[in-house]
Amino acid sequence: MASAAEFRRIALSLDGTTQAPHFDRTAFKVVRIYATLAADGRTAHLKFTPDEQDLKCLVAPGAFAPVPNAWGRQGWTTATLAKLSKPELKTALETAWRHACPKARTKARAKAGDKEPMSISAAPQKRPRARR
Repeated sequence: MASAAEFRRIALSLDGTTQAPHFDRTAFKVVRIYATLAADGRTAHLKFTPDEQDLKCLVAPGAFAPVPNAWGRQGWTTATLAKLSKPELKTALETAWRHACPKARTKARAKAGDKEPMSISAAPQKRPRARR
């Protein structure tokens, strides 16, 4: 079972992450926000691709659910921390963090031989934006 303290510790251990207030939550960002932690520490929002979100919600429906609005359609996902193990939380945060990193930083980490749960080349690609 993961906790808010573990969420904060893991997020801040990811390269370049900073913490700042964001409305009634705490945001974690590199260049862009990739995760927010609720004030009560029970849930967090993580930014996944829509495909990653679909998979997380299918595999662990008690732990992950789309944010119920347009943000959810963009991949923002609510994670219930009590339903996640520490390794599951770490993997979820690393996945969201990769999307917020500048491309140069992720390429440099890959060249340096950092061991990550998923290689950069295997990371899911973003869907092309629909034309309006």
